[in-house]
Amino acid sequence: MSGHRLFYREAGPSGAPAVVLLHGFPASSFMFRHLIPLLADRYRVIAPDHLGFGLSDAPPVDRFEYTFDALAGLTAELLTELGADRYALYVHDYGAPVGWRLALADQHAVTAIVTQNGNGYEAGFAQDFWAPVREYWHERNPTTEAGVRQALTREAIRWQYLHGVPDESLVSPDTWEHDHAQVSRPGNDLVQLALFADYAGNLPLYPKLHAWLRDSGVPVLAVWGRNDEIFRPEGAMAFAQDAPRAEIHLLDGGHFLLESHLDLTASLIHDFLARTL
Repeated sequence: MSGHRLFYREAGPSGAPAVVLLHGFPASSFMFRHLIPLLADRYRVIAPDHLGFGLSDAPPVDRFEYTFDALAGLTAELLTELGADRYALYVHDYGAPVGWRLALADQHAVTAIVTQNGNGYEAGFAQDFWAPVREYWHERNPTTEAGVRQALTREAIRWQYLHGVPDESLVSPDTWEHDHAQVSRPGNDLVQLALFADYAGNLPLYPKLHAWLRDSGVPVLAVWGRNDEIFRPEGAMAFAQDAPRAEIHLLDGGHFLLESHLDLTASLIHDFLARTL
């Protein structure tokens, strides 16, 4: 896409309704490895890796300006190439600001939204987690950079997968080891720092998202790990402000809900999509 190679996973009947799965930080489409087969019986499932993540290209920051606008633009190009002009969106973490941009750029393309700990309201930000990131937004210097670099460590990534999970044995170590290996590639730290800095630009986008939710009446399912210490459950409940018929489910899990509550989450998604698509 625009000279860059985007890796994606695809499954399901080519003529079926499309469902696009957008991953978050520090993950990739690998996070959907178990969900894809559960949805592909009825839907055409497309799960890309954002540029700089997973198996997609990861050009250095002096050759590509990493912003959420850019990631969304590349995703839009991929979906056009694949002929997916109408689709439901599953957004998680970073996938949310990418997905919101897709929806606002083509307001008739998105048929439904499933947000799994994918924030669209400032109400959802957990203060403790986001404090060093907000400091980095306001001033980029060695001290604030050191604060956000902690998120790239193996310990921090492991924490993202395990916090809020009542039974940690349900979460495979493959998850955090895979992600840590990806962000530890030479130069990828600078990619991640660029996106940390650009995340500040997502907040001014929220009022436009809220207006679109109100005007479009797009069906919304918020299935959320209620113990998430990155995006709090208030972020899930907030969708009801602008999508009054939003279906909101708070499960006893953390940020990466698919690792601990796969079957229940997939069942909720199947039921929701069957009724809305």
